[in-house]
Amino acid sequence: MKITKASTAALVLKAWWRILKGYNPVLSIELTRECPLACPGCYAYNPEHIGGGITLRELRDKKGQELIDGVMALVARYKPMHVSLIGGEPLVRARELNQILPMLSKAGIHTQLVTSAVRSIPLEWASIANLQLCVSIDGLQPEHDERRKPATYERILKNIQGHKITVHCTVTRQQLQRESYLEEFTRFWSEENTVERIWMSLYTPQKHEESGERLTGEDRQSAVERLLSLRMKYPKLDMPPIVIRAYMKPPSTPRDCIFAKATTCVSADFEKIITPCQFGGNPDCENCGCMASAGLNVIGAHPLKFGISAGDIYEYSRKVGQFVNAMRPSKVQLPPSSFLDARYRDSN
Repeated sequence: MKITKASTAALVLKAWWRILKGYNPVLSIELTRECPLACPGCYAYNPEHIGGGITLRELRDKKGQELIDGVMALVARYKPMHVSLIGGEPLVRARELNQILPMLSKAGIHTQLVTSAVRSIPLEWASIANLQLCVSIDGLQPEHDERRKPATYERILKNIQGHKITVHCTVTRQQLQRESYLEEFTRFWSEENTVERIWMSLYTPQKHEESGERLTGEDRQSAVERLLSLRMKYPKLDMPPIVIRAYMKPPSTPRDCIFAKATTCVSADFEKIITPCQFGGNPDCENCGCMASAGLNVIGAHPLKFGISAGDIYEYSRKVGQFVNAMRPSKVQLPPSSFLDARYRDSN
């Protein structure tokens, strides 16, 4: 679909109407607890991701018809415009996805499937409308293959054939130690005809985390400067300058993050709601590098008339939606309206 001002306006109005009716426009589903990878820094398998002393590996997830019915029941309940299927590794449930993805497409829902491409992506998925395949790649081949084996470069390049994919890379401190690293990465994937666009987030740590991935303030400034330069040379790096610059001033709490407030995140048992955002646990919001958060933060800051911003309109509309939801006979289970659950509040 060609993106125009008219189509964008239609999507905004549709999302606004959903919010006024008490529904979040985005639903993120952890499709399975299973993953053959053991990537350093993976937020999904952080011990505090879900909370309550329960980890993703310990949940009872679903398979077969139970999984298919479960996904569609969540969609019927939350009525999202956009669904993100994450994991674990969604391709572990490729058989079920062969039925789920066409059903979501038929319902007019835009679906983003986030995968390591550790397994072959079925060719029939290439013809499914409103489906975006987002492949997570952790840097250049030597580092990526070590971090993400068995989802090596060799397997990814083989498994994405016949598709148009989005490459997503999370920039870590290790990658910034070599001046040319991000350019080498961007050049390599720009030259692949299966790649439609490239996105880069910055590594988002948990509160009080000390790790090799965590960026310093100087690293963050360097990453922003490099990305601004690279997007001029590589058109597939599909990131507007205003979004890249937003990495320098992320929302300081989940309460200030439109993406966190507009997204319902459900874990693999299809019961537990992940809070305060998709990262779960106690994310260090002041050092957030989430691209979706940066993008929506830019939209929210857009000034309208009479000193009101788009974010103000969203917040007023969300409050109306919460009231409507409270009056509904069968309430939709949304994250706490304060977005400051005990885990996040106690860490500050």
